[in-house]
Amino acid sequence: MKILIIISLVFTLSFAKVFYSKVEPYEIRDISSNVSGEVIFIDEDMIGKKLSNKSYVRIDAELDNVELKYIEDKLEYLREMVKANENVLINLESSLQRKRMNYKRVESLKTKSIVDKDREFHDLINSENLFLNTQNTVQNLKVQITDLKLRKASLIKTIRDKNFNAKGFVLYNILVKTGQVVGMATPVAKLADTSRAKLTIYLDEKDVADAKTKVVYIDEEKSTYKISRILNIADSKNISKYMAQIIIDAPKVFSKVVKIELRDE
Repeated sequence: MKILIIISLVFTLSFAKVFYSKVEPYEIRDISSNVSGEVIFIDEDMIGKKLSNKSYVRIDAELDNVELKYIEDKLEYLREMVKANENVLINLESSLQRKRMNYKRVESLKTKSIVDKDREFHDLINSENLFLNTQNTVQNLKVQITDLKLRKASLIKTIRDKNFNAKGFVLYNILVKTGQVVGMATPVAKLADTSRAKLTIYLDEKDVADAKTKVVYIDEEKSTYKISRILNIADSKNISKYMAQIIIDAPKVFSKVVKIELRDE
């Protein structure tokens, strides 16, 4: 009986694919700056810890905040100017309607001289032009407001982008120092998503087709995990091998090496 069990075990293991993989965070993100400025704060104490909404790196935004305050003041002034000019337009339109009626009456009167009629006509035209100019002023003020609102939105984004935070991620490394001037695309930090973990193995071509049907054993223990993804393009380093990944629950400790077996049972 023992001989049969041993033979059965040997037979089973002979059809098992064995791999070794390091337990890695589900994702490592490279964070780069999309703004320019001087680094004024880094929180090195947070390296290796899970981040909150608090900034782990800050870039100087003093002038941005000053400009933002001036823009908000200017927007308020421009809105008041628009409101005042729109009130002027209402008055001008009322006056213009009356002048049009007066000119129609004067134009048909034979008792009025041509000079008087011309005077009424030019007065009407001047009023028309004043109305149109005021209308144009209102439109120009509104264009200025739109431009400033766009600049305000850009400044708010810039200020936000100068504060680096990533709630829920682990701060893997900080790549800048206080006092350093960074530009666009400067590497700032590395973050790790430790909410899950992944195991990476490399399969032979003949094993790719049915890999997702295999039972996954981790350190000799049967698991409920399956191959999560397979890259059907040969790996650039492991020639003629195809990368496969198994997504697993987050362990207490990452980076340990585990034994992986893919069995038919």
